Amino acid sequence: MMNETYLEPTHETGRAFMMRRMTGPVVMLNLLRFRPVADYSASPELAPAEPISGAAAYDLYVAYTLPYLTASGGESIFLGAGGPFLIGPEGERWDCAMLVRQHSVEAFMAFAQNEAYLAGIGHRTAAVEDSRLLPLSELPLPT
Repeated sequence: MMNETYLEPTHETGRAFMMRRMTGPVVMLNLLRFRPVADYSASPELAPAEPISGAAAYDLYVAYTLPYLTASGGESIFLGAGGPFLIGPEGERWDCAMLVRQHSVEAFMAFAQNEAYLAGIGHRTAAVEDSRLLPLSELPLPT
């Protein structure tokens, strides 16, 4: 069986995201699996002088991205090391989990389309072997 990888939204998933018509803050749950060695073939202009790990390339991406995220009104609210699931498929692992909050879908979309931000996206592409991105909207706790 061939394993599928997910690195970018598809037209269909992007449309479904917009059709949710989420209001208020949105939190993006990122699950990331890194390449053992970063692959800068798509963005050689960003490549470090010596090969680095996917995790190190992702660190470069986060450092590059944070000023643009903050300027857009967003914030990184959690970054953590992953591993195998306690509940979930055996053998599936995620190296990193990240939670990013934006004050609205519109702010998220403006950030994601910012040309200055996109100039550094090659670090993410080089770093990530597979990923998941789940948009979350807050629910009130039942009383």
